[in-house]
Amino acid sequence: MRVPLTVADFLYRAEHVHADTTATVDEPDQPAAPVPTTTYREFARRVRAWQAGLDALGVGEGERVAVVSHNSARLLELLHAVPASGRICVPVNFRLRPDEVSYIVEHSGASVLLVDPELDLDGVTARHRFTLGEQTEGLLRFDTEPRPWSEPDEDATATINYTSGTTARPKGVQMTHRNIWLNAVTFAMHTRAWERDVYLHVLPMFHCNGWGMPFGLAGLGVPQVVLRKVDGAEILRRVRDHGVTLMCGAPAVWNSVLDAAQAWDGEIPGRDKVRIVCAGAPPPSRTIARVGEELGWEFLQLYGLTETSPLLTFNRTRPGDDDLPAEERARKLSRAGAPGLGVRLRIADSGEVMARTNNVMAGYWENPRATAEAIEDGWFHTGDGGTLDDEGHLTISDRKKDVIITGGENVSSIEVEDALFSHPAVAEAAVIGVPHDKWGETIKALVVLAEGARATEAELIAHCKQRLAGYKAPTTVEFREAIPRTATGKVQKFKLREPYWADLERKVN
Repeated sequence: MRVPLTVADFLYRAEHVHADTTATVDEPDQPAAPVPTTTYREFARRVRAWQAGLDALGVGEGERVAVVSHNSARLLELLHAVPASGRICVPVNFRLRPDEVSYIVEHSGASVLLVDPELDLDGVTARHRFTLGEQTEGLLRFDTEPRPWSEPDEDATATINYTSGTTARPKGVQMTHRNIWLNAVTFAMHTRAWERDVYLHVLPMFHCNGWGMPFGLAGLGVPQVVLRKVDGAEILRRVRDHGVTLMCGAPAVWNSVLDAAQAWDGEIPGRDKVRIVCAGAPPPSRTIARVGEELGWEFLQLYGLTETSPLLTFNRTRPGDDDLPAEERARKLSRAGAPGLGVRLRIADSGEVMARTNNVMAGYWENPRATAEAIEDGWFHTGDGGTLDDEGHLTISDRKKDVIITGGENVSSIEVEDALFSHPAVAEAAVIGVPHDKWGETIKALVVLAEGARATEAELIAHCKQRLAGYKAPTTVEFREAIPRTATGKVQKFKLREPYWADLERKVN
């Protein structure tokens, strides 16, 4: 017997096995309003109401529904509702500028656009546009059963997740139901998730579908607490107030918690109970050690990409390592980890990490050339350089792509360079990532001014912020007489980066 693996499986089990368990603890739209909570019975009812509402709009199977939202129960519902009805969900980074969001909506061909009430996206349009909240509550149809997906197919595209890469325009990663299903199950297995966990959505849900946690945890009946905006002290309060035991996030998140813990009054909540999963950039071993020493939380590390759903490797302290000195345990945990279940890794002659797994995307939306470049002979090019040690663990040593990961967000250096070149005073520009204690990496622009032109560092940074999402703008600008190039005119960015990373073992942070 072969039954298609679809995202509908997770909520089906939640409703039938954990119907009266708390599903979501959301944040209210108004500060004084009560905290909205739902059970999995109510959550499933709302998911069906979303589906019936899309039916009423005439949104057919295979059509795209774009959602631009902070973390919210509504976004969580849509991540289930849209793909489970045979449609395609397009979760969009809410930090992007309106023109960037507009490109994604147009490129994906989304017929429906749903926007968080806090966001100013005037001018971004689709055939049907709604503001999430009171307006979309009228869209839901609680009195009508939705049309079932006519032919469930595990190889059908479930979501398109846009990611910054080596081009100025983001690429749409097609995640299939099979990708999401297998990632969610293996992710839950490696984190040892179970029914008595409580999960806090620190990680943005738009980011690779919250790494698949919204699905796997629903299948286990785990309560999911929503955090709209990252704040270290607020994370500690949520752990205390809701008994949170599991979270995912970038190194910058855990640095903010460590900072907040310094001023925390009383015992740190969740000691010996909380597990945190870190990804986005490998953090310093000292940060890892501090998580255990100062918070008493267990540190787990993941390596992956949006294109791989994202799970490729997973790292946690092995039983045999419990008696090692804290510094040595932290050093081992600073590795990207061992391949996850079903993942094969190899290091190409060039040093690039190559992956083979069911978690790899179907391809880039409307971009067969980029797909062919990324997936070759059954292996996915990660674009990262690395090594495999005697324990089978991967260590990421360098980034081959022109991508900077700052605070867990991918930034295309080419996109930032395009913004700089639009300033009349800029003759040449090269953008690189340099080490930063809080963000892992931060963006530095190396600029050659046009002859006779003048511009200040602050002026160029402000210029970029007018054209890019704020997190994509350089934090520093260094003026140079020239930018060295090869005989063919190519800028070798690894050489430009080298002086800033010279004292570090890894060339990523």
